[in-house]
Amino acid sequence: MHPGDKLFLEERVTEALRTCYDPEIPVNIYDLGLIYDIAVGDDGDVSVRMTLTAPNCPVAGSLPAEVERKVGGVEGVSRATVELVWDPPWDPGKMSEAAKLELGMM
Repeated sequence: MHPGDKLFLEERVTEALRTCYDPEIPVNIYDLGLIYDIAVGDDGDVSVRMTLTAPNCPVAGSLPAEVERKVGGVEGVSRATVELVWDPPWDPGKMSEAAKLELGMM
């Protein structure tokens, strides 16, 4: 896979991540800053490192699986894996400007 193809695939994965929401916050998980890394391999394997707003978040069991399913459904992705991490911990400073605006924090 050429670098341009990997970048295009990463953009499509990002679009898919923007369709995933924490049910308690009306902002997608990408703009919330819950996605720490997206790695696209030469073979179309995509690895996502993500966190949640808190370790006791009620979607801890379901959201990573939803992310893996949606990323795996992106055309060009051969395999998707999601790693849930807690370090560094999430904080509101990781949100995009759009997310802060939507939540009235600006």
